[in-house]
Amino acid sequence: MTGDVAVLGAGMHPWGKWGRSFVTYGRIAAHAALADAGISWPEVRSVVGAQTVRGGYPGYVAGATFARALGWQGARVASVYAACASGAQAVDTARAQILAGLADVVLVVGADAAPKGFFAPAGGERPDDPDWLRFRVLGATNPAYFGLYARRRMALYGDTPEDFAQVKVKNAAAGALNEYARYRKPVTAGEVAASAMVADPLRLLDICATSDGAAALVLSSMEFARRRGVRDPVRIRAVSTVTPTFPRTVLDLPDIGTDSAVAVDPSPESFRASIARAAYEEAGIGPEDLSLAEVYDLSTALELEWYEDIGLCGPGEGAKLLRTGATALGGRIPVNASGGLASFGEAVPAQAVAQVCELTRQLRGRAGERQIPGARVGITANQGLFGHGSAVVAVR
Repeated sequence: MTGDVAVLGAGMHPWGKWGRSFVTYGRIAAHAALADAGISWPEVRSVVGAQTVRGGYPGYVAGATFARALGWQGARVASVYAACASGAQAVDTARAQILAGLADVVLVVGADAAPKGFFAPAGGERPDDPDWLRFRVLGATNPAYFGLYARRRMALYGDTPEDFAQVKVKNAAAGALNEYARYRKPVTAGEVAASAMVADPLRLLDICATSDGAAALVLSSMEFARRRGVRDPVRIRAVSTVTPTFPRTVLDLPDIGTDSAVAVDPSPESFRASIARAAYEEAGIGPEDLSLAEVYDLSTALELEWYEDIGLCGPGEGAKLLRTGATALGGRIPVNASGGLASFGEAVPAQAVAQVCELTRQLRGRAGERQIPGARVGITANQGLFGHGSAVVAVR
């Protein structure tokens, strides 16, 4: 079953390092989303929590944790874990419940209180866990493989560190206008070049931080929205949570090997490209219809790759598109008008929810100085470890 669901409310807790529990952040974001929707908490019939799992301990079973923090009122709950794609899968779960008639109003919440530095694996011996293996066998932290992706782009397409730096400059300029962003200061290319080298060729300002933060959405059936007098809400039209296709012939960590293509031809598109294609097909649109995109800029180089994966340009043309100014505020197709992870940092279970919050504000025309004139269609895109696709198409 497919169909639109309405976004009645969007709320966030500012990103940063606040020293409090993820439950506090999630509760604040949830109250903000409910207030934005004009919905009282007892009217919510389901809560879907985007889960974070770190150190082997899940985030208190997030759905019930947030329901308890808001006050038990009998709503059904669900908790979703898909690494960086957790938020999109939470949105998908909420949408499925609404379209199945199980609930008219669903609250989606993602929140995190992240450790400082890079994300390390949990202890113990887990040879069947590809994420554990890439640390144990390769010593490949997240910044290390961000650097490998950047090196691959340099080798294949001629991208330069100066191109990567311009992504940070663009996103910092947008983030400076976003009250929820952690970093709200414009950055120059010279400042990127002067920052510490982390994983050659990427410097400190090329790589996103780890952050605390939260985001929440109130979703409803279109019938419920009409009953509440909301005639033209932002609507979620598609959610893509696809997995890779065999064989995978390009190394994509946490995997540390590729499939053999001796007997089977490689897929004509990358895994990330397949995420966006599935979303476009379900929504009945193409990249030419987009007003904006929010993509997962774990590093500056990865943002350029997403331009190609979501169809804004051909393979290897991401840096060229960037240089034209098309993806900046005021350009033909702004990407990461929120400021992206460059301005927010990673709060893993909240990220994909926050991306939809930005689409909602833009499509409502309420993004302030970041507003994209006439925004009607937007897409989010990110990728969770272990083959979790994540893309959401919102329209108005």
